[in-house]
Order: sequence, then structure tokens, then C-alpha cells
Amino acid sequence: MDATVTAWLQRLWPHDWALAWPWMLWAIPLAWLAWMLLPSRRTQGHALRFPDAEVLARVGGGAPGVLRRHAPWLGWLAWIVLCVAAARPQSLGPAILPPDSGRGMMLAVDLSGSMETPDMALGNATVDRLTAAKAVIADFLDRRAGDRIGLIVFGDRAFVLAPITADLDTVRQQLRDSVVGLPGTSTALGDAIALGVKRLRAVPAQERVLILLTDGVATSGVIEPLKAAELAQIAGVRVYTVGVGGGESQQSFFGIPVTMPGGDDEVDEATLQKVAQMTGGHYYRARDAQQLSGIYGEIERLEPVKTQGKAVRPRIEHYYPLLLAAGGLFVLAFALNGWRRRG
Repeated sequence: MDATVTAWLQRLWPHDWALAWPWMLWAIPLAWLAWMLLPSRRTQGHALRFPDAEVLARVGGGAPGVLRRHAPWLGWLAWIVLCVAAARPQSLGPAILPPDSGRGMMLAVDLSGSMETPDMALGNATVDRLTAAKAVIADFLDRRAGDRIGLIVFGDRAFVLAPITADLDTVRQQLRDSVVGLPGTSTALGDAIALGVKRLRAVPAQERVLILLTDGVATSGVIEPLKAAELAQIAGVRVYTVGVGGGESQQSFFGIPVTMPGGDDEVDEATLQKVAQMTGGHYYRARDAQQLSGIYGEIERLEPVKTQGKAVRPRIEHYYPLLLAAGGLFVLAFALNGWRRRG
């Protein structure tokens, strides 16, 4: 029996419903108190007694008579419905997740001719610099869900392969299809930084990050790297510079593979350090894929992905139909009351 009553009450008032202003229900007995305390017009004046009231009731009986007799109760019901509407019944709507607001980030990857130098260890194999960079950056993208990332490649000039987007699969595909020499064989380092700054202007200032990977010295381009760094500093773009290469390379002499030591003179570390320092970023050096992976892991720690906010259930108001119902009941009660007086 108790379970039946509980189920009936839950159907009558679902558990996710509530009253915003429950104190308005205290107004329900006010009308009754006013009716009891204020002088009633029914006691004023003289009434004419009719000796056969029952006969008169039968003459005026029927459905209209029943409605006229219940007109006061309709007024009371209208008042109760109005008070419930004033208490603002609400229910919780379906959960809504706030929009993603991850960081806006640009990746700039060097595709100059030297990026095909096979001096990077990847697992048990020696691969060229671009192959190692692709593997590490692809893993980096896998951990940046929620961010909006774009891709710039540069050689003789810099251009955008993927605009800033939340579709990281597209960025990953464009990176996978990139080949050495696509934008030329030189290194337009300054142009790549300037282009990244230009694209990041559409991102909120506190979220602008450019990660630039190169293995050489600026040998072409319109803008000098330090001048581009000044533009990044003004725009509030943090530039993380990564120098790759300089490990052991595999060379073949008369068909015999020979391991050759790498050198550090290929990478302009002084310029990359200065660019990072001017913009509030960091400079890193990677001689193999393991070091490169650690560098991107460090950048991920410094620029963490923003966690999505908690789901919100909006409150839906339900007092509108109650107001209409109360208004209809009041109109009906007054109409029947006037009909009773005319009768």
C-alpha cells in the first residue's frame, strides 16, 4: 500500500521538480482568512423568505444550477492554482555540457632538405628527422583532445597546411602527408613564426601557443627570426622552440653502412633560445626520438589541456500553464456568480 502511494506521489510530483519560491504557498489561506474576518454582504440588508425553497431549487435545478452553486469553490480553486504558479514550479532539463574551451595552438614543422638526415633513433631503428618528428607530434596530438590546433610547414617559405581547428584528425593527416622539400629546401624560420602569430590572433590572448620544430639556421624568408619574435611578444604568443638532429647518422660507403657522429653546428641554438626567451617560452634540444617525446611531454605539462566544465541542467519554468488555468477558473467563477445574481 505504501509503495502504491509513493508511486502515485512521484507521478504527481516528479523528483526533479521543485518550487523556486515555496514561501508563496503561505498565501493560500490568506483569502480564506479575509473571507472569514471581513464583514460579508450576505449579512447586510433584509432577505425575503420564500416558504417553499425546495420547490424553487427544483425549478432552478439542472446543470446550470449545479454550476452556479459551485461558483465559490471555483474561485477558491483558482486562488490555490494562482498561489502555486506564484511559487514557480520548476523541473530540471537534460544535462548540457559547456562548450570546449581548450588552448589555441599552432605547430610549425621544418620541411627543409636537412630534415631527411637519418640521425634520429626511433625504437631500435635509425630514421630521418622528419619521420621521428611525425611520430612524436602524432602522439602529442593524441593527448590534446579539446584543444584547437593548426599546422604550419616551412622551407623556402611558410604556409598553413591546417588552420586552427578542433578536428585533430585532419591535422594528423596533413602532418602524415607532409614530405621534405614540399615548401622548398631552405629554412624560412622568421616567416614561420610570423605566420603562426598571425593565425593565433583569433585565439584568446592567454591561450596563444606556437611550437616550432627545426633543425637548421634561418637561410631564407622575408622576416628575421628575432623580428618575428618581437611580433609574437606583442601579440602575447608563447613560442616553444625545438631543435632536432645532431645524433648519429647512418651513411653508406660502397654499400657498407657506417655510423657517423652528428654535430650541433647545424642548429642555430642561440637564435632559438632568444626567440623562446623573448616570448615567455622555452628552448629544447632533441638528438633522438626519445628526447623529442620528452620535450613534447614537458610542453604538455607547461600548457595543460583545459578540463571541460561540469554538465549543467537548466531549470525549466512551469508556471505559465498554471497562470492560464487560474485565469480561466477566475473568469468562469465570476461569470457563474453574475449568472446566479441575475437569476
